Amino acid sequence: MRIRFGCEMGYEFAYPTPLIARLTSHPDCRGTLVVPDDLRTDADVPLQAFLDPFGNRCARLVAPAGFLTLTVESLMEEDGARDPVVAQANQHAVEELPPETLPFLVASRYCESDLLSDEAWRLFGDTPAGWARVQAVCDWVHDHIAFGYDYSRVDRTATDALAVGRGVCRDYAHLSVAFCRALNIPTRYCTGYLSFIGEPEPHPPGDFAAWIEVYLGGAWHTFDPRNNAPRQGRILVARGRDAADVPLTHTFGPNRLTLFRVWAEEV
Repeated sequence: MRIRFGCEMGYEFAYPTPLIARLTSHPDCRGTLVVPDDLRTDADVPLQAFLDPFGNRCARLVAPAGFLTLTVESLMEEDGARDPVVAQANQHAVEELPPETLPFLVASRYCESDLLSDEAWRLFGDTPAGWARVQAVCDWVHDHIAFGYDYSRVDRTATDALAVGRGVCRDYAHLSVAFCRALNIPTRYCTGYLSFIGEPEPHPPGDFAAWIEVYLGGAWHTFDPRNNAPRQGRILVARGRDAADVPLTHTFGPNRLTLFRVWAEEV
């Protein structure tokens, strides 16, 4: 299967403004790039590529005053399989976890697992440890959060999402991350492109998606509490502790978003 994916993001800046972008595929993405997905701009500015502490591909630049458009457009080849389901994957005792997983056990800015510990154990403490427990978390979050683009709020945390019962995909992910970490399951926040390949129409407009990865049975596994079903055409862009670690664009000054277009489709 070949997937054409990419985005256009336009901004207006009042004055030259530093910017970091995470819009290209992650080095661990399971597909193979047929066409490089390097970031392009419509301004003659130098780009510096680097990897952040979580291994995400980033580009930094100084946006000039005025209008600037960031563009990624590429083609990826992958096997077309849906997200794997490994129902037998076991949960590790904390003392047996690899050291590199431990940062994904603790509370972070948007995922207050410490504050949600009692609630997590009340809701899920009697579920079988391992894959079934994570699935129970995703089922509960999927059923208790109402989705709507109008519900988006950049400062909403996991505890906020639980309280108001609504949000967008990042809120589903944050609440699931917080619950899983409270249950001693290392969990990462992920963002990327997600196609509608194999999904019934009508399809909503293209957008970036958020999901989670949990460490079970000696490996990281994908769960998607927003859609709550294995999907095709998932292209990882970045992962971290929560959305604060992986903003798609991080601008160091005021700006206005003037253009937003995202696509991921089979060709």
